[in-house]
Amino acid sequence: MCLIYPLRSLHSAKGILPFIFFTPSEQKTDSVRDVHVRACRYRLKNYSNKKSGLLSVSNLQYIGMQTLKFSELPISDYIVKAVEEMGFTESTPIQTAAIPVVMSGRDVIGQAQTGTGKTAAFGIPAIEHVNAEDRNTQVLILCPTRELALQVKEQLTLLAKYKKGLLVSAIYGGESYERQFANLKRGTQIVVGTPGRIMDHIEKKTLKLDNISMVILDEADEMLNMGFREDIEQILSFAKEDRQTVLFSATMSKEILNITKKFQNDPEIVKVTRKEITNTNIEQSYYLVKKEAKFELMVRLIDVHDLQLMLVFCNTKSKVDEIVEELQANGYAAEGLHGDMRQAARNQVMNKFRNGNTKILVATDVAARGIDVSGVDAVINYDLPMDLEYYVHRIGRTGRAGKLGKAFLFITKRDRSRMRDLEQYTKVAIPQGKIPTSADLEKSRINKFVEKIRENIVEDTNPAFEKIVDQLKEEGFYTHQIISALMQMQMGAVRKSSFRDEDIADEARGRNERFASKERGNRREFSRDRKPSFGGGRSAEEGMTRLFINLGRKDNVSPNHIVGAIASEAKIPGRVIGQIDMYDKFSFVEVPQRDVRKVIEGMKGKTINQREANIEVAK
Repeated sequence: MCLIYPLRSLHSAKGILPFIFFTPSEQKTDSVRDVHVRACRYRLKNYSNKKSGLLSVSNLQYIGMQTLKFSELPISDYIVKAVEEMGFTESTPIQTAAIPVVMSGRDVIGQAQTGTGKTAAFGIPAIEHVNAEDRNTQVLILCPTRELALQVKEQLTLLAKYKKGLLVSAIYGGESYERQFANLKRGTQIVVGTPGRIMDHIEKKTLKLDNISMVILDEADEMLNMGFREDIEQILSFAKEDRQTVLFSATMSKEILNITKKFQNDPEIVKVTRKEITNTNIEQSYYLVKKEAKFELMVRLIDVHDLQLMLVFCNTKSKVDEIVEELQANGYAAEGLHGDMRQAARNQVMNKFRNGNTKILVATDVAARGIDVSGVDAVINYDLPMDLEYYVHRIGRTGRAGKLGKAFLFITKRDRSRMRDLEQYTKVAIPQGKIPTSADLEKSRINKFVEKIRENIVEDTNPAFEKIVDQLKEEGFYTHQIISALMQMQMGAVRKSSFRDEDIADEARGRNERFASKERGNRREFSRDRKPSFGGGRSAEEGMTRLFINLGRKDNVSPNHIVGAIASEAKIPGRVIGQIDMYDKFSFVEVPQRDVRKVIEGMKGKTINQREANIEVAK
């Protein structure tokens, strides 16, 4: 198969970037070109100028997908060091593809789902872009929600650990302006924020865009769905024209393409494809568990399900070593596999796992690449992978050859939003599993032992054993006492646990509650600085009117859908929409008093997420 590589030194009269075709034997091997040739990349063929019309998928060229070690990417050693300390050595496909292009200074459109590693794909070039000696704000990153803004800020802070003098701040509704003023005055070079609060700071002149040379839009489609289009366009128009604009979106809607046409200059498109789970022989379940109780849950699942051969996946090498040590201390035949091992040691571990001497193999995603062992009963995702595509690779190692396999996923409360992302990414709803209790463990042990007894019962008994039984009876022992004592001896002592049954679950809740937590997070952004309230009958904030909507959570309607629909149909900015309270069959939303008629009339006969909506003033 031929691969396409853009020749940057040549441009046609219309500004179209030509391509050179390489056969595999002709491919260049230098690291920067290798990134471009082997990564999953698209390039606009016909985006000749601003008047060329909307972009479409037919305007794209595809190149195959592969990953690289971070040390092979054109990035600074201090970032490689920070990334490796975070537990990663290889880049994800979107990182491999996007980092060199963004580093080159070009405008970029990145099409990637949440969970593919896109934060580092734009975050690493942003950090490289900053002059740490300059205390002015140089990079602005827009996110749809406060939760994502905080997540991006935290990850960039870790990535910039060894770049002295670089500061990253998050700006969002729900936090006091004073604290944000103080952070901006310190000289924050990278600002991450939600469009509404960013606009507030621009209007208050506490955030200046004069020195911003890079603007990044993360989850641009979500921001548009939430009604932030007007804010986004204003922010981009305030920034200087010669800035670099990077846009990431899961979808390429008409609205997204309109923004790229208006605010980007000859952008390069980078895209990764999504893997879907097609194996119906894999029985998946997730467990909401306290971080410190993960090991206890794992051994309970192993014992209750009588698992004989399994893979356990962790995100870091240190966690692999820790789990292996604990498993071995508890009598389980376990070995670890990670990047620090020499090939000879790796081969030895794999041979023991293949021949069944090792029952449990604990590994990192990178170290487990290439593992192909038949008969794996279960895959345990001890940690939710940082790149959600790894989840598909992980669980694909069980449920083979027509046999049923199990895939267990451990998440904590902090992972719940990423759990939602995972289900959207894989297009599979993962059911919540029941955490085995002490009673379940005891019942399982007894059932397995009884089955062994049945298998070993024969018609001809040993006369010597019968004589021992008769002797014990003569001493006054009953048959059931003798059998019970023998069972106790044979079954052995029960593994002692420091966890009570109720100490394992991390405040486990049902699916609606789990997903509602994300919606509550969105509501906080919609209401700006106001604290959320969940009462259905409370009065609206001053200057706002509370409206009733006949749709709720059971109609698959979220706050995002409500804001997007109202902003679009009533022609009002999404940032002026206030508190949203979601219930199963209906919802309440606050809008400015001056816009009530606009909203009610604008929404007549309209739908929210393809469901007919009726809106009226709440009584």
